[in-house]
Amino acid sequence: MKPPLRPRPRKKQRLDGPVDWKDATLLRTFVSDRGKIRARRVTGLDPKAHRQVARAIKNAREMALLPYPSRGR
Repeated sequence: MKPPLRPRPRKKQRLDGPVDWKDATLLRTFVSDRGKIRARRVTGLDPKAHRQVARAIKNAREMALLPYPSRGR
């Protein structure tokens, strides 16, 4: 019988200070090619940092720096 599988260690991503909505190159790393915000389990952010990134992405979308999600049809 095989031993039970252990979960893989997660790679934590750290942000240097607060997230600015004007930094589109940083925010693009957290947006998929369809324009959706990537999940925490994909990016490796902690909940507080993910909320900051999500708010910054939404502000950047309002200012037309990032695209809104496409429908895919």
